[in-house]
Amino acid sequence: MSRVFRPNVFAALLVAAVLVLIAVAATVPIETVLVVEDVETGEWYLTEPVSDESTVSLEYTHSVEKSRIYDEYHVDDQTLVNTRMEFNSYGWGLPARVDVTTVDGMFVYEPSEPIAELQSLSVSPGRTAGHTLIVDDQRYDLVAATNASDVRIHVEQRSLVEKIL
Repeated sequence: MSRVFRPNVFAALLVAAVLVLIAVAATVPIETVLVVEDVETGEWYLTEPVSDESTVSLEYTHSVEKSRIYDEYHVDDQTLVNTRMEFNSYGWGLPARVDVTTVDGMFVYEPSEPIAELQSLSVSPGRTAGHTLIVDDQRYDLVAATNASDVRIHVEQRSLVEKIL
């Protein structure tokens, strides 16, 4: 009887070990993505694969100045690091007391230290502002993609199970 019992225990332990390995493998992060999600509902509007040093930018028209604004971020693990701003006039919310250079008629603020380091970026895409999200070289009409809903942009690690679902 003990000969029958031991192989059954061994087989059960082997099956349990395989199931644990599969569960661990399925939940280990395999992909880093930029997520644009609805602030209120959590619905995901966009997901785009990113890696460290991917460039994530917002381009829009300033509501008062009616001039182009460009904010550039770099992905650093799960942080968005704001490294550059471009604008062509000074107005509300724009840096007025910083050293800028002028490139092609635009003021460029690109300090040696990050402007900000964010775990998430809240944006209210506006029809007048025409917010565009740029991930590396891919452009997304943020207003159309979100129906002008308030969104939270952040970087997230996804497992194989999350990618499949």
